[in-house]
Amino acid sequence: MGQKNTARDLGLLALRTAVGGALAYHGAQKLFGAFGGHGLDATAQGFESMGFAPGKPNAALAGAGELAGAALALGAATPLAAAGGVGAMLVASEVHRPNGFNAQAGGNEYPVTLGVAAAALALTGPGRFSVDHLLGDRVNRPWLAALALGGAVAGGAVTIARRNAALAQAEAVSEEIESEAAEGDFLLGDYDPETGSNDGADKLIK
Repeated sequence: MGQKNTARDLGLLALRTAVGGALAYHGAQKLFGAFGGHGLDATAQGFESMGFAPGKPNAALAGAGELAGAALALGAATPLAAAGGVGAMLVASEVHRPNGFNAQAGGNEYPVTLGVAAAALALTGPGRFSVDHLLGDRVNRPWLAALALGGAVAGGAVTIARRNAALAQAEAVSEEIESEAAEGDFLLGDYDPETGSNDGADKLIK
């Protein structure tokens, strides 16, 4: 029995290290430009282009959720650390979903795998070789795992819904502009995806 438990704990340590390390790696890229990343400002611009407005807070939240993977690798506050990765990977999976599952085709295979693995670690716990175990599992409780994962899924769902609404509104405006252009009318100005309106300088020229 003791050998089985040791093998299980070693397996959880290996899984935590791989999953948490990968998440933290991407979080550091987003937030700090580490490991060849672009940093927060450039990442925010990318988020804006994907429909996450405002870009900077969304990029910061995604990066922070991923950076929590460092705590997951250590097995510290495991449910909370894992939930950060789950929320970030849920949203990332939706972004890549139109490309299918295959990672080589730009699909969501990678974020789905990391997200499911992080969720599994939240449910199983970090094992004996962890900070949580050293601290008596004070912040590693089943109820906390359920609460944290529920919050991550809810937060991810809200973020996805807001993005989809912004993209739909931007598409509607684009179609309207194309329609006006086809009729010889041109709409000038900047469309703000966050407010769903154009700036005060916009006007219609016939």
